[in-house]
Amino acid sequence: MRTAWACLADLCCVLIFVVIGRANHHAGGGLAGLADTAWPFLTGAVAGMLATRSWRRPVAVLPTGVGIWLCTVAIGMLLRVMSGQGTAVAFILVALAFLGLFQLGWRVAVSRTAWLRARIAG
Repeated sequence: MRTAWACLADLCCVLIFVVIGRANHHAGGGLAGLADTAWPFLTGAVAGMLATRSWRRPVAVLPTGVGIWLCTVAIGMLLRVMSGQGTAVAFILVALAFLGLFQLGWRVAVSRTAWLRARIAG
């Protein structure tokens, strides 16, 4: 169950990134536009989950979180190029920063919470 929640959290981070980005750029297209922007990054995130074998340590920042984060951005950008979508340097940097903050950030928060609970209990 923990693996499913971790997977969902990472995919939600990607969707939040896409929704905010599309809203900031006043991009239309409804769900089709959202899907068109999201699929490369969602594919990258899933590839990262498989590459890091995230089911073994789904909440670990290293190597799981970092691997998923970097695969999300690298594969997402590669797929965007292959599908004729833009990949300006500024966009790559924003994607690295946002997805790094969120995909690693939730893991840090969960780890700190578990550490704090153990400390209080012990």
